Amino acid sequence: MSELDAPPARRGLCLVIAAPSGAGKSTITRALLASDDAVSLSVSVTTRAPRPGEQEGVHYYFRNQAEFESLAASGALLEWASVFGRSYGTPRAPVEQALAAGRDVLFDIDWQGFRQLRAALPIDVVGVFLLPPSLAALEQRLCGRGSDEPEEIARRMQAARDEIAHWAEFDHVVINDVVERAVEDVRAILRAARLATRRQPGLTRLVKSFG
Repeated sequence: MSELDAPPARRGLCLVIAAPSGAGKSTITRALLASDDAVSLSVSVTTRAPRPGEQEGVHYYFRNQAEFESLAASGALLEWASVFGRSYGTPRAPVEQALAAGRDVLFDIDWQGFRQLRAALPIDVVGVFLLPPSLAALEQRLCGRGSDEPEEIARRMQAARDEIAHWAEFDHVVINDVVERAVEDVRAILRAARLATRRQPGLTRLVKSFG
């Protein structure tokens, strides 16, 4: 294959999948990662201690609070938040390196993280919001886990309503009624995003070669 016959170079993208707890985000994320070698999961920085089996740079980048605050202040984080006394954020350098190399990065963050990420990388972020078919179905899924007390279920349902209120901020909405169909919908969104004109800087050279 000659250089001109090679596929045009493509800039990677950031695919954000946000959803209320119980909407099936983890299932869809795992399916996407398992079926597409060009997609990798973003590795976050956290101030919490490593759990047994967790590895630095694989599951998280583990930093103390002072180090985390220094990263945030210097602009080395694309997005960050503090939850229950622990801080989490997305390191800028690995994401920008992946995008420049034509690799896609998958993000499991909430609507607030999505806002920050889009502000930092406005032309590189594609947002997908995952909805349950109904609130009743969502509550049934949460109850089906069998490990939460009624008060915790109620708290999660209120949090879900708060999260769902931001659905219109996203580029795409997928209703997870049938999980296989929802996975295919997300794959279709990713395929289309990869073909966007701005993601393929090599097209100009290719078209010029046509004469």
